[in-house]
Amino acid sequence: MATPEERIRFIVHRSKVVLLADLSHCSPRELDKIAKFVPALVTKEPEASVLLLADFTGSTFDRKNIEQLKVAAVLDRPHLKRSAWVGTEGLPHILYEHLRTFAQRDLPTFSNRDEALDWLVRDE
Repeated sequence: MATPEERIRFIVHRSKVVLLADLSHCSPRELDKIAKFVPALVTKEPEASVLLLADFTGSTFDRKNIEQLKVAAVLDRPHLKRSAWVGTEGLPHILYEHLRTFAQRDLPTFSNRDEALDWLVRDE
């Protein structure tokens, strides 16, 4: 398994910096370990500056993960310019909606990373 530092990292897409949270193909236990690193990085950045891509492709969730994601989504909110999620098929829709409501922010989902990255970096 890759380390959290390898999975949560800044990348460049079309000359813009994006924080990639590669949470793909994780068990609930792996998600728990890795997801804790995202707020630590995001909250170090200036407000409204972070472009975040969270990729959950092939991952499975448990209730603890959902609670952790809710907290992270609230902590991250002031620092995010935009965020996009990929691979949310394993997350039941009702839990996704609950998470979105709790975080009081949009959590747009995309079918693949390229689509999400293009949306994140497009000019507003």
